[in-house]
Amino acid sequence: MAWDEGQTLSARWEHAKDAALAWHPCWKLGSSYSGFTEALLRSSDALFVALKARFRRRMRQLAPRHTHTWRWRAFAADGTRFEAPHGEANETGLGCAGREKTGPQVFVTTLWHMGTGLPWDFCAGPGTDSERRHLEGMVDDLPEGSLLVADAGFVGYELCRKIHNSGRFFLFRVGSNITLLKELGYEYQEHDGLVYLWPQKHRDEAPLVLRLIQLTRGRQTIYLLTNVLDPQELSEKEARLLYEMRWGIEVFYRSAKQTLERRRLASRTPATCLLEAQWTLLGIWLLGLLTVGRLVEQGIDPLEVSIAKARDAVRRAMRGAASGRRQSRRRTKHQSLRRELAAAIKDRYHRRHPKHARNYPRKKREQPPGPPKIRLATLQEQSLAKQLREENRLNRRTA
Repeated sequence: MAWDEGQTLSARWEHAKDAALAWHPCWKLGSSYSGFTEALLRSSDALFVALKARFRRRMRQLAPRHTHTWRWRAFAADGTRFEAPHGEANETGLGCAGREKTGPQVFVTTLWHMGTGLPWDFCAGPGTDSERRHLEGMVDDLPEGSLLVADAGFVGYELCRKIHNSGRFFLFRVGSNITLLKELGYEYQEHDGLVYLWPQKHRDEAPLVLRLIQLTRGRQTIYLLTNVLDPQELSEKEARLLYEMRWGIEVFYRSAKQTLERRRLASRTPATCLLEAQWTLLGIWLLGLLTVGRLVEQGIDPLEVSIAKARDAVRRAMRGAASGRRQSRRRTKHQSLRRELAAAIKDRYHRRHPKHARNYPRKKREQPPGPPKIRLATLQEQSLAKQLREENRLNRRTA
């Protein structure tokens, strides 16, 4: 259903059911979409856990050489909203957030694996949810030693502390809403770029010792915050490339919303809207996984995948199955699908002129984040930090 071009959920259900019965005549399928939805509501939580684990295992099997980006197993994190139908139930259960006069929405946060260009995990909730809270719930399912790369919306003491304490790392863009301290004295060896994140409401806890990286892009300066303190482990050049690769998650969301035409959900209740959004993401994950498998067999970089071409290939295969092709032709159709997926790569052309887009009235024109507020620590802050450092050292010895 996530791959189908039907405009309504019932049409997608009928098309998907016909294709499934053509491929698997022995399957027993229900006769109505409403019954199928009730079954999904009962079983989806367990299915999500099982399918995510299966997809991750398949990613490791298909593309072992692409699990790391240089020395890092890197993941981009970002959130987006899917529009839901207007209605009292959705407005009450999902809430309205974002721009003025926005309707009910489903908020989704995704972890996108930079080596394969495929999702690794996702979390969905009402439109008023927080991407930080979503990410906090997904951190423990990441491989140990992973590096999270994200934009400025994720920087916060609680999230950064959880990532650091879990044995994982982060590279977050930081903006003017964050205050950093210098020369606090909590770290024995102070050096250039060393800063501390220590909000006022967390002064009874240890400050986070971090490294600030400044990158110049044209007239703009980008500030990145990381808990990788050694430049030998994460150089400025690597930080720049990793942050630029983060754009791939934006392309992933564009594929889900525009290529698969799922910008607006079709379900009428909050529970089914959440299910539809999550099964849509699983659908595009599986579509990418099928295509990446064919590309890796040919030695092609998984990041060259074209979701649009893969979408067209599976839709042709579904239409062929549903039209009642004879059993003798199914193997040929299967081989044809494999060939088409193996050719689902981006167009390799070089643009000769700048790309001119129309002045779309709702196009985002947000100002980039400003520089973080950086100041020297006061004597009182230095004294408190020293006291906390000694207490933590004594606690470690006692433990």
